[in-house]
Amino acid sequence: MSAPNYDAELNEFGYTNKLKRSLGGFHTFAAGISYISVLTGTFQLSYFGLSFGGPAYWWSWPIVFLGQLLVALSFAELASRYPIAGSVYNWAKKLGGQHVGWLAGWMMLLASIVSISATALAYQNTLPQIWSGFQVIGDGSNSTDAAVNGILLALVLILFTTLVNAFGVKLMARINSGGVFIELVAAVLLIVALALVAVNPPTVVFDTNGTESAFGGSYLSAFLIAGIASSYVMYGFDTAASLGEESINPHRNAPKAILRALIASFVLGGLILLFGMMATRDFSAPELASSGLQFVLNDALGPFVGRLFLLAIFVAITVCVLAVHTAAIRIAFAMARDNALPAGKLLARVSPRFQTPVIPAVVIGVLAVALLVVNIGQPQIFTAITSLAIILIYISYLLVTVPMLIARLRGKWQPTKEEGRFSLGKLGLPVNVLAVLWGVGMTVNLAWPRREVYNAEPPYHWYLQYSSMLFVGVAAVGGFAYYWFVQRHKVGVLADHASTSDHDETSPVA
Repeated sequence: MSAPNYDAELNEFGYTNKLKRSLGGFHTFAAGISYISVLTGTFQLSYFGLSFGGPAYWWSWPIVFLGQLLVALSFAELASRYPIAGSVYNWAKKLGGQHVGWLAGWMMLLASIVSISATALAYQNTLPQIWSGFQVIGDGSNSTDAAVNGILLALVLILFTTLVNAFGVKLMARINSGGVFIELVAAVLLIVALALVAVNPPTVVFDTNGTESAFGGSYLSAFLIAGIASSYVMYGFDTAASLGEESINPHRNAPKAILRALIASFVLGGLILLFGMMATRDFSAPELASSGLQFVLNDALGPFVGRLFLLAIFVAITVCVLAVHTAAIRIAFAMARDNALPAGKLLARVSPRFQTPVIPAVVIGVLAVALLVVNIGQPQIFTAITSLAIILIYISYLLVTVPMLIARLRGKWQPTKEEGRFSLGKLGLPVNVLAVLWGVGMTVNLAWPRREVYNAEPPYHWYLQYSSMLFVGVAAVGGFAYYWFVQRHKVGVLADHASTSDHDETSPVA
């Protein structure tokens, strides 16, 4: 296949490709798996799952995987036909129209910026354990010192990801791929190391550790909360398709990258959690409720070996933030070239030297840093905002799968039958239906106003407990109101990015 054919489907959106194609199959796979980042997610969130569900919360991992696999299969079919920058935004626009597309893109962009800040704060839970010198502010004994130091470390990381993304996708891909290779090797070694020091049988994952007692004896209630830890990890696989305009042979590579990233994350993350619980010596240890697997690592393997693996987690956090930043830039660029964001012409400008959108990289970095300030005095509010980001991502996924289902039912979605392209065939409809049902169920579970999730510590305020619903409402209604009354009338492909095709870029799939 010749290079110009890679851009053929862009004409359906009214675009001409301004980005440089330089990424291979492993690069796109690495982008997806680093966004999911099992080493970051399993270690940062295991304390939450163990606190509310005990070792049995492990079962939420395969359940969330199966649900997300339904979404990933639908996305793989879309990526095979439309491997395009800002994948979720453009897919939702193509399937549901400009208004649906804008809302999906807006939610994904906002969620990505918040995710950059939240993930960057994970440095605070890792670096001071590797070396006390990373605790620059105070000694970390009080919450203010930890919060301020966390912001300082996160600031350095976001500055790094901003510069790397501004210097071009090839540099980003090299660093990201190298980091992912280290993360994958470390994950395998970690699984082996934990298996060697296991003190519990595999049946430990059937132990609830009595957590149901806090919910009137209902383990289902405990499990639904504990399972949030797994749902906070397995998303972002669409990033592989969002780099489609910068990939070589994206129609084949993007679908494979989406599915491989999710499947590899499930296998490695599931084994890390399983052997981590098998290596846990005391499930009543108070450190387990605050540090999760990080405590298990040092307790079971010793401080020296534990520090070595913490170094790998440091690498994983770094490339995770890098991948999230990269994905956010592609969404902003995709929306900007449609003039669907303020200062669209500036945000859509591609640097002739670095062949990447530099201004979105800087703007997103600045916004992510600004968000960190909230964490100093109001960590509960920042936690709520972080949870909001995950909910917005699940909603933005629904804004793709629901219009896709409607298009299928109306006979307007006909997957490509070209050889080598991914297609679900007759399974497309049932998979799509189940993906929608899964997305709705997960969104309800995530947004449910539970005090244990959104207002776990005093002072207790009703607006914190209902913050998920309030913030989602403000983000969706406020954002869409701006779009409807201000930006909607300006939307249209910018002249610099327009193709000579006569296709209407806002029309649904025909």
